[in-house]
Amino acid sequence: MEQPRTGDRAAWPLGRVGGLALSCHPGPVAAVSVLAVALCVGTGLSAARCFLVGCAVLTGQLSVGWCNDAVDARRDAEVGRRGKPAAGGAVSPREVWGAAFTALALCVPLSLACGALAGTVHLTAVAAAWLYNVRLKATALSWLPYVIGFGGLPAVVTLSLPGRPWPAWWAMAAGALLGVAAHLADALPDIADDEATGVRGLPHRLGIAGTRLVLPVPLVTATAVLLLGPGGTAFDGRRVAILVGVALVGFAGPLLGRYWRKAAFAAAVCVAAADLALLLAHGDTLV
Repeated sequence: MEQPRTGDRAAWPLGRVGGLALSCHPGPVAAVSVLAVALCVGTGLSAARCFLVGCAVLTGQLSVGWCNDAVDARRDAEVGRRGKPAAGGAVSPREVWGAAFTALALCVPLSLACGALAGTVHLTAVAAAWLYNVRLKATALSWLPYVIGFGGLPAVVTLSLPGRPWPAWWAMAAGALLGVAAHLADALPDIADDEATGVRGLPHRLGIAGTRLVLPVPLVTATAVLLLGPGGTAFDGRRVAILVGVALVGFAGPLLGRYWRKAAFAAAVCVAAADLALLLAHGDTLV
């Protein structure tokens, strides 16, 4: 079904409300929030604490998503990008900014309620994401906020535990690598449109072909970290088999790109799913 591109609010499901909901980037918001709660459950946080961390992450992600759409509204309209309510007129950028700042205002006390250190780590990640939206997206440092956000997520969880322990090194390293991959995968479909409006982040400098080729590298490296970190520093037969399988899938994507345009992205999703499964499987060893 074709997404609306006009300024008619009624063209969007539920009009203004639907446009505002869709402009928060609901897919990534839900994915990161669910991941945070799953890590909380895996580390043994109480139900109340899981709910608190989940709310903090949710409001932070909502603020980032709305900020992103508000910042990009003009550029999205210039290239006629589909599925963008602020660019299509379903909601005004001013309304989206209002939602972003409201979510941010809720995120601050919710984050600090998780603990001073956990809250500081989370708010640093949210601030980095806002900085990405307003400035770093168009620079060679576009990957950095993703590293801070994804790498810091395990710390937000473990620092909410009694005793405020930092997570194991491998959890933060794997998170940071997954963040780089998320940035490359997220930017890949929009590289041409972004370049037309002057955005020159890392994926744009690599180009479409280069981004496809580089995308599996942080994902497969994250797999190696997740296989080695929790269980020692030696590969056994099972770990070798998992790593080889993941590498074959990951690097097959770019090679098949000439036959199927979305092959690299599909392969990246499969490898990322395996990495997240490994991360969640070792949730009880994060500290």
